Amino acid sequence: MDYTVKDLEMWNDRIEEVVRSVNLDYYPQEFEIIGYKEMIGYEAYVGMPSRYPHWSFGKAYEKNRTLYRYNLTGLPYEMVINSNPCLAYLMRENTLLLQILTMAHVYGHNDFFKNNRLFKEGTDANRTIEMFKVHADTIRDYINDPSIGYENVERVLDAAHSLKLQTSRAVGEKRIDEEEIKKRIMDNYLEKTGSYSILDGYKEIPAPDIYKIPLSPEDDLLYFIIKHGDLAEWEKNILSIVRDETLYFIPQIETKIMNEGWASYWHYTILKNLELPTGLHLEFIKRHNDVIAPIVGGLNPYFLGFKIFEYLDKTYGREKIFEVRECDRDSSFLRRYLTEELCAEFNLFEYVRKSGDIYVKEVADESGWKEIRNSLASNCGMGSVPYIRVYDMNLKDKTLTLEHVYDGRELQLSYTEGTLKYVQELWGYKVRMKTVIDGKELYIVCDENKKLMVAEI
Repeated sequence: MDYTVKDLEMWNDRIEEVVRSVNLDYYPQEFEIIGYKEMIGYEAYVGMPSRYPHWSFGKAYEKNRTLYRYNLTGLPYEMVINSNPCLAYLMRENTLLLQILTMAHVYGHNDFFKNNRLFKEGTDANRTIEMFKVHADTIRDYINDPSIGYENVERVLDAAHSLKLQTSRAVGEKRIDEEEIKKRIMDNYLEKTGSYSILDGYKEIPAPDIYKIPLSPEDDLLYFIIKHGDLAEWEKNILSIVRDETLYFIPQIETKIMNEGWASYWHYTILKNLELPTGLHLEFIKRHNDVIAPIVGGLNPYFLGFKIFEYLDKTYGREKIFEVRECDRDSSFLRRYLTEELCAEFNLFEYVRKSGDIYVKEVADESGWKEIRNSLASNCGMGSVPYIRVYDMNLKDKTLTLEHVYDGRELQLSYTEGTLKYVQELWGYKVRMKTVIDGKELYIVCDENKKLMVAEI
C-alpha cells in the first residue's frame, strides 16, 4: 500500500473542492477502506452492511471468490450505496491513483443518486441503511421462530426472488384507492351512455364489471399475491420485504449506462483539474482508458455512457448534461442521444444467432443505425425482463390468469415453467399464463399439484 489514510483525506479534500466548483450536488460522503475478501462479500450482498440471510448470497460469494482466485475476473475498485450520507467502500489493495480516481468516481454516483428523478421518486436515501437492517432482523426472527423455521422462510424467499422483478415499472408510482378506481370506471360508463343520440341507434354499452379482480391488468405480481393470496402474515411480510428491496434497486437497473457514464465523465473531468504529479497522471490515463475500454462483441456501459455525456457536453454545453442526468433513464437516454454519428464511431452492429451460427442483422449505416439504437433502448434496464401482468382471478375457484405482454420476444420455456411453479407455490391454486410461442397464442398451465401443461387458445 503506497499511501496512508492522511493521504486519502488530503486528496478527498482536493477532490471536494473541484466537485463544488463544477456544481455537483451530493449527499455527505463517507468512505470505508476494506480488503478484497470483504469486497467480495459486499459484492455478494450488493454493498449493504446488513442483509437478510439466503443461500443465493452465499452462492454469489463463492462464485466471485473462485473467479477472482483463478484470475478469471477482477473486483470493483469501489462500491457505492444510494444512502444519505452516501457510503462507499474503497479496496485497500488499490494504488494511490486508483483511490483518487475511485473517490472522484464515487462523487459522480453520489450526485446521480441525489438528483436523478428515478432515485428521487423511487427511493428514500435517508432510510436506506435502516430499511435493510430492519428487514434482515425481521427475516432472522422468522428463522429463529420455532413455529416457522429456516426451511419455511427459505421456501418463501426462493419463490419471492424468482418473481421480484415482476413489479410495477412506473418508478415511484402512487397507488389509487380501489374504491376510487371503481368510481372512476362507473363515472366514465355513465358519461358514455349519456352521450349517445338517436343517430347512434341508442347502442347499448355493456356495464363494466366492477367486481372483477383485478379491475385492470396488474403489473405488480408480488403486490397482487400479498393483497389477494391465502398467505400467513409472516409470509406476506417476507414478500413485502423482497418487494420493497427490489423497488430500491430498480432505479439502478434502469440507469446502469447513465449512472456509470456520469461517474466516469466526472472522475475524468475532476482528475484533469487536480494537477496530478506526472507519475500519477500517466497511471490516471491508463486506468481511465481501462475503465471505458470498448468490449469486443459486447457493450461496456461505462464506455457508452461516458461517450454520450462527452458528446452532449461538447455539443450542447454543461447545462444540458445536468438536465439529462436529472430527467432520463437508459432507454430514453439512448433513444434521444445515441446518434447516427456515435453509432458509426462506436462501430455498433446487431447480430442474431441461428442454429449455433451468428449472423449480422444490422450495421450502423444510414438505414441500420436506428434499428440498432432502438434495439439497445428496448433491451436495457427493465426492458430486458419479460413483462408479465395479472389479467384475471376467477372468483369461484381462484384460478389465476397471467398475461405475457408479447413484443416479438418469446419466453424461454424452461425458465417460464420453473417460474410458474413458484407463482403456484405462493398462490396455492391453479395458475395459467397466456403467451405466444412460434406464432401461436398458448396457455402454459400449472395446476395445484405443480403439474405443467401447454394448451392452445
